[in-house]
Amino acid sequence: MSLTIRGSAKARDQPSCNGFFCRMVCLPKCIFGGFSRVIGRRNQYQPSDLQLQHPQLLHPPVVPEDWAFLVSFEQQYGTTHPFFYACNFMQALKIAEDEHKLMFMYLHSPEHPFTHSFCSRTLSSELVVQFLDANFVCWGAIADRGEGLQMAATLQPASFPFCAVIAPAAGNNMAVLQQMEGPIDPAELVEILQRTMEEQGSAFGTTVRGREEERMRARIKEEERIKARAKEQEKLRADRQLREEQDAAYFVALQRDQEKENLRNARAQKPIEASNQTNYQNPGQMHREKQLGKPRQSSSVGEAQYKETTTHGKDTQILIRFPGGERREHNFSCTDKILSIYRYIDSLGLPGIANYRLISSFPRRVYSFDQMGMTLKDAGLHPRASLFVELL
Repeated sequence: MSLTIRGSAKARDQPSCNGFFCRMVCLPKCIFGGFSRVIGRRNQYQPSDLQLQHPQLLHPPVVPEDWAFLVSFEQQYGTTHPFFYACNFMQALKIAEDEHKLMFMYLHSPEHPFTHSFCSRTLSSELVVQFLDANFVCWGAIADRGEGLQMAATLQPASFPFCAVIAPAAGNNMAVLQQMEGPIDPAELVEILQRTMEEQGSAFGTTVRGREEERMRARIKEEERIKARAKEQEKLRADRQLREEQDAAYFVALQRDQEKENLRNARAQKPIEASNQTNYQNPGQMHREKQLGKPRQSSSVGEAQYKETTTHGKDTQILIRFPGGERREHNFSCTDKILSIYRYIDSLGLPGIANYRLISSFPRRVYSFDQMGMTLKDAGLHPRASLFVELL
């Protein structure tokens, strides 16, 4: 392998092919980071029958930079030439990478004396056209303007016409596999391109395919990761749903057991209520009277006393709800104790109301033995309240 050796002016008049070599060239920032109009795929560049019949319709009046070389070439040498992509350099290089091909680059110098013979005899040759279209992605530019000028400054050709075989490389680099300077006939050009493909193209083709395979493996790995994550989330949802169903079944069973227990207690309570109905004694009342050190009075006497002591000074109305659905309403003084409500309930002599406690609903509060000495006002029951009798 060897690089091009710059010779005398006489040497530059002869065809120059610098053998088989590979060098890495860093692309200018204006080419690597530039933006250009995306022309599209190959069939978008093919002229229609109407355009072939009327050449004036082939190109727009204002020629974009990407079309400048193609317009200049066809105006002088006709439409028989390799298919040159009318796009910027990086887009053509990307197309070559996607199609797993090398790129054939031609820098066109209209004023150079060798340019006319090279374009009319070599690039317009059917042999060269068919070979390049079948094996390369072709890109051309004018050497003294736009990206052509930038590429000429980067590659520094010793003579024109200048052709190079380019392969994509990592980062903002390109690999120059072969470059040809000066006039060259069609058969020699095809032979050099054929040898370049056989000697070095396979290695760079493998590199391009390797990058494509690596991207494919990365996509497959990402898809597998997404599927695994979705499967894990589905398993978590299924586990959560199963726990919710188990909890619901447990609470239903617990509620049924509680209902059965309440039914057994109610059945066991009926014989006791029947035996005590004729001579009722309230053990809860006896316990409270004993704790307070006061003698117990009979139910009828107690109820009569409450009726007799009802005066106009009672300013607190208490609604009492019993487990069987019965309601009783009585007026108390705000200075009366909680014990007064218990005494009133005991005085009613209702069957089954023995051991119990008083509960308010909103807010829920229990008034048991510890609150017996609290006044109704301090307990928050003034001026009106509703209490529920809960059996113990």
